[in-house]
Amino acid sequence: MAEQTAPPESTGPAGAVSAGPPGPAAETRPDKPDAAVVRDALGVGIAVGLSGFAFGVTSAGSGLTLLQTCVLSLLVFTGASQFALVGALAAGGNPYTAAAGAFFLGVRNAFYGLRLSQLLALPRAVRPFAAHWVIDETTAVTLPQPTRRAARIGFTVTGLTLYVLWNLTTLVGALGAEALGDTDAWGLDAASPAVFLALLAPMLKSTTERVTAGLAVLLALTLLPVLPAGVPVLLSALAAPVVLFLMGRTKRGPNAGDGSATQRKKGERRS
Repeated sequence: MAEQTAPPESTGPAGAVSAGPPGPAAETRPDKPDAAVVRDALGVGIAVGLSGFAFGVTSAGSGLTLLQTCVLSLLVFTGASQFALVGALAAGGNPYTAAAGAFFLGVRNAFYGLRLSQLLALPRAVRPFAAHWVIDETTAVTLPQPTRRAARIGFTVTGLTLYVLWNLTTLVGALGAEALGDTDAWGLDAASPAVFLALLAPMLKSTTERVTAGLAVLLALTLLPVLPAGVPVLLSALAAPVVLFLMGRTKRGPNAGDGSATQRKKGERRS
């Protein structure tokens, strides 16, 4: 990967160094050693990659063949969407509804990509391959890095480790599903969603984000008993526009009132 060079630093009249604005492209040396970045990336990649075993077992228990299970991990490669798909199929949901739910759950990766594309600034030839690794875990490791070099190392190591381990453990899980017997009794289908929530929770910093997440959970749990499998996941996305609309009205309320009062005062002065 081609490394971008930082802009030259300028010195002031007193000889003080005036660096550019903080950010990966403006730093000449990483603040975090490469070994530390690799260690963090390997930790996430290995811990999450091993949960591919749970997907392999769950997928095989849901009736998918070994080939279908492995192709899902190779080509889809986003655990939450994969579990949502096989879970909906196992519950007797319509295949099209299950696929739609998995698709919309995976759309979040496109928004991750918008941020990571600016941060990583990869060559054009590499971007289509890197896009396949834009998932929750690679984003969680990449974004906190202090420099572009560290971000690229974190993204690459996490993506490679997780992709290899996830697919290997998916294969092992699918092959060993029969030996485990009743896969529902093990509760393995909760492994990947639990990991996803563990990565997501620290990112919910503002009140709006927490309220949105809470409302989405409430919608999904409320609709789960009354709607076909896969549909509650789709409808829980309505939490975001509802919260944004209500927050917008709350903010506009006092301002709108102040504006009306101001206009009335101006009219009185003119008269």
